[in-house]
Amino acid sequence: MMATSYSKNGWTLVKFDLNYHAAHYAPEFPRLADVWLSSLRQLSPCLQTLTTHLKYYSPPTPSESKMPWDIIKFNDGNQIPGIGFGTWKIPVGDTTVDQVDQAISVGFNHIDTAQAYRNEEEAGKAIHESGLKRDEIFITTKYSGLNGLDIETSIKNSLKNLGVQYIDLYLIHHPRLAVPDIPTAWRQMEGLKNAGLVKSIGISNFEIEHVDTLLASAKIVPAVNQIILHPYAYKRQAPLLEYLNEKGIVYEAYSPLIPVTQFPGGPVDKPVKAAAKRLNATDDQILLAWAKAKGAVVLTSSSKKYRLEGYLEAGDLVLTDDEIKAIDDAGAKGTRIFTARTIVRRTAAVLFAGAIALGVCSYLGIDVV
Repeated sequence: MMATSYSKNGWTLVKFDLNYHAAHYAPEFPRLADVWLSSLRQLSPCLQTLTTHLKYYSPPTPSESKMPWDIIKFNDGNQIPGIGFGTWKIPVGDTTVDQVDQAISVGFNHIDTAQAYRNEEEAGKAIHESGLKRDEIFITTKYSGLNGLDIETSIKNSLKNLGVQYIDLYLIHHPRLAVPDIPTAWRQMEGLKNAGLVKSIGISNFEIEHVDTLLASAKIVPAVNQIILHPYAYKRQAPLLEYLNEKGIVYEAYSPLIPVTQFPGGPVDKPVKAAAKRLNATDDQILLAWAKAKGAVVLTSSSKKYRLEGYLEAGDLVLTDDEIKAIDDAGAKGTRIFTARTIVRRTAAVLFAGAIALGVCSYLGIDVV
């Protein structure tokens, strides 16, 4: 056989013998192939028996794309994909590269990282290896005050680590990191946007009072506030969401799957499972659909390919108003889970503490009525 080819994650590998015209096997780039052949044949006649591999990237066609999530428009005119792959808690090193690569391969085009995660370089490597053009991937990173560096120095480091000329969205990771104060830090962020180093600027974990302080002197309104959001946090966060809507600030939801990852068996389980049964979906898909219904851009993560594919498919799920309300109401009850085992353990703890108290009183000669 004169040539063989196969595809993997959007890449096509073409192997062909140098004695044959490469254009016959790789018509997408005959000039490049001819240059390779000509150069090699001039080196030595013996090279004519060698084979070579040409590697090129074929972006997925629209029909292959798995991105049913909406594109959300910012107040500055820029846009963000409705779901993103988060790199928080992913071990630094090849694991980050592999997981970001996998996320991109299944259809994620929004990658979220931060200084504090210490994996910007690995995320950048995976992005570059994907072969996607810069405008085909949305990159978020955050100023985390790492090593005491200021905002201007930090953005330069992030650009270098990620290997890009600009960041799509740059956030102040937490209000306590806005040093020496929020107005001053925000002016520095505005400077980055005006300089073209970042397309959009935003905040993370800011409460209403923090945003008020920022807006009092801001020339540019934050595009985003990235916050924790899941059914058990909704009651507490609802006033903030309403406030952000009034100000035209998009909110991103991180840790939306906490009810199933950290508090299985809680009050939210029942309405989530009911919706999952109706829609023939999984519990985690329902939680993502719930966050989308609240108007949030969703951040999620997994090392499992099938889960990532399911997360993308969740963008097509539509919950009824009754289902959303049932999840809201269940979340408002909190994560406290009372089971027979819990009751026995707590009763035993109380009895044990009581026995110790009685023993101490008896030792001290104190009468207990």
